[in-house]
Amino acid sequence: MEELEKVQRKLPNQEIDYFKIGKILVSRWYWIAASVIIASAISYTYLWYTPKIYATSGTLKIEEKKSEISDLITVMTTPERGQSKIQSITSVLTSRSLVLTAIKDIDYRTSFYISGRVRTTESYPQKPLDISLVKFDSLNFYHSLITFKPINQQTYNLSYQLNGKDIQNNHNYGSLVVIGNTSFRIKYPGVIPSKTIYLFRFNIPEDFIGRVQSGLYAGETAKNSNIISIQETDSNPQFAADMLNAIMNEYLAFDRNQKAQSASQMIDFIDSQLAYLSTEVKGSESSIASYKKKTKILDVASASSTSATKAAEIESNKTLLKIQLIALNQLIEQISKEKANVTLNFNVGGTNLPSIEALVTRLDNLIAERAGLLSTYNADSQPIQNINQSILQIKNTALNNIRQIKSGIEKNIQYLDSQLGAVNSTIAALPAAQRDMVSLQRDFEINDKVYSFLSEKKLEAQISRAGILPGATIIELAQPNFTPVSPNDQSIHRTAIILGLAIGLGMIVLIRVLNPYIYDKETIESLTSIPIIGVIRKFPDSVDENSKQALAVSKPKSIFAESVRSVRTNLSFLASEKANKVICITSEVAGEGKSFVAVNLSSTLALIDKKVILIAADLRRSRLHKAFQVPNDVGLTSYLAHQAEVDDIILHSDTQHNLDFIVSGPVPPNPSELLHSNRMHTLVEQLKKRYDVIMIDTAPIGLVSDAIPLIRMSDINVFVIRSGKSKFYAATVPQRIAQEYQLDNTVIVLNAFEEDLLHSRYYTTKFTGEYTGSRYYYYSDYSGYEGSGYYLDDEKKKWWNPKRWF
Repeated sequence: MEELEKVQRKLPNQEIDYFKIGKILVSRWYWIAASVIIASAISYTYLWYTPKIYATSGTLKIEEKKSEISDLITVMTTPERGQSKIQSITSVLTSRSLVLTAIKDIDYRTSFYISGRVRTTESYPQKPLDISLVKFDSLNFYHSLITFKPINQQTYNLSYQLNGKDIQNNHNYGSLVVIGNTSFRIKYPGVIPSKTIYLFRFNIPEDFIGRVQSGLYAGETAKNSNIISIQETDSNPQFAADMLNAIMNEYLAFDRNQKAQSASQMIDFIDSQLAYLSTEVKGSESSIASYKKKTKILDVASASSTSATKAAEIESNKTLLKIQLIALNQLIEQISKEKANVTLNFNVGGTNLPSIEALVTRLDNLIAERAGLLSTYNADSQPIQNINQSILQIKNTALNNIRQIKSGIEKNIQYLDSQLGAVNSTIAALPAAQRDMVSLQRDFEINDKVYSFLSEKKLEAQISRAGILPGATIIELAQPNFTPVSPNDQSIHRTAIILGLAIGLGMIVLIRVLNPYIYDKETIESLTSIPIIGVIRKFPDSVDENSKQALAVSKPKSIFAESVRSVRTNLSFLASEKANKVICITSEVAGEGKSFVAVNLSSTLALIDKKVILIAADLRRSRLHKAFQVPNDVGLTSYLAHQAEVDDIILHSDTQHNLDFIVSGPVPPNPSELLHSNRMHTLVEQLKKRYDVIMIDTAPIGLVSDAIPLIRMSDINVFVIRSGKSKFYAATVPQRIAQEYQLDNTVIVLNAFEEDLLHSRYYTTKFTGEYTGSRYYYYSDYSGYEGSGYYLDDEKKKWWNPKRWF
């Protein structure tokens, strides 16, 4: 027992073997291959059924362009906007109003689709059918899909839903079709295959707004750049390109109209003043002519002429100042009402208002910026409140400056009134006829001068409006891109392969992690310090059930028989000082092969001229009588119950010399008490005098306590652990029993072992300690035995065999 104690004191030292890890993963390569194939098949199916999304883009360059006409005059345009200009432009480009106008530029009235096996595809811009609308009310029309099926050269079939009912009707080409409030005609399109199915529907521009805006994006190509990239994504690449070009063209027209708005407003203002002055000038001319004819005044004196000229000049200046006041009042009204664009482009009388222009520009920018933010934030959000505060501050500053300017103009008017009073005093001293003539002449000159000034300003405004160009240039028109951006075929296939590999490897790892069973001796070594004296190979499945118990004898050159003999050899070293050995075979639970091991060990021991007796001490569920094919009427229970003597229960093997056995006998009601009796001890003592080895097959120690008295009286206790059947807890049972009953003769045998890399350990166990002997051997690798006359009896299953998969 000294050697056994040394073995029990050995400490395991575990080192990770990365080569084993690789072999474990490769052992189930077909799992990985199957998962990759399945994932790839799913990816192909997904791509087959998922509609393709295409993207196209165009480029706008933002710049302020001037026409050659602008060199002739001072062009009155809105000043350059501030830092939010790009943001304002992108807001306009993606706005509902501009998109709606752009939709009207394309052929939107009828959409056509081709019905396929997987999906329905839009045929834009092709029109497979020539449909002419006869009656169409944009507020009340048939909006659902209509299915067209050709029948022959004269007729076709239309199917649709109306008022919840499915309707199918045949029509002649060219005849009037009425569906609800919509009527149309379809001309003969030519020869169409009979299995072809077309679908179509009627639209209004509002039907496309959601589709266009959901795929529309506009933004700077680079920070602080004046280049804007516009992108449109859609399931139809041609529609995306046409829609994007229409949006860019509509923006240019919109921008030009916005820039011409100032000049147009100024022309309208001048026209209203000219309409009034035209009547006044004509009235003044008529009054002068009538007065001259009446008073027969052909000329006036130089003094009266000088006074009249000076008075007319003062009145003209005064009138111009009043026009400025009118313009300023209009500006105050625009700022107060917070219009989308506040204009200040009419420099009346040469008055320049740069401070007001700067404030108006800032106000326009903030209003435009707020319009852009409202597409993202609600009116109560903090960014909108901040910009509203800035708008209010600029409005107050602008209104205060305008009031100051008005105050200055009013003072100038008062000054002119005082100058005019002095001139009027001079005129009052003239004779009555001359005074009246001077008054008429003065009114005429005032009205004529103001009329000429306004006419000149109108001409300048008209020239300015004609010379305005849009503030952007289309650098690159959108072209249809027939390469889909979504789904990305390569990315999806790559992801499927990676996912398949991950699933395959994950299955291997998961099965190993969730595995509760012991498969190899390394696992046992990592769980207990009880020595393993041998590994019995798994017997072949092809062996008959009735003969497999004697496999170690019937197939002596099999690897299984050799593994049993190795256990027999190691057993001979244990308790070697005793002439007669009592060996107890047990396990944790039933089904781990303890009876099978007991029979085969007994058979191999009998082959080396050892007198062996095998006792079936599992009184509850014995199978020993089936192995030897004898009745179970009289056995161990009969002897323990004083119903038979020793010689009555000992049976001799018909096929093997030196091997006797005792079956369990009838199942008693108190098996534990019988095994604890002195009669069992007496039986063992009597058998020691007759046999060299007494092999006792006991009940499972993890279920009942029947085996305890037998274990305590045995010289060697063999604990059987079955590969793939026993759980991790089973490896701790023999050490617990040995510590509880102070046993130093317990060893482990791993039964039914077969090489399976999936469940093999990924570390190498090395033992350290004083004991370096080679008394205990492990037989698990029998490669090369074929050349020595041995044959492998556990041929590995092929990978396509489902039994190998799990």
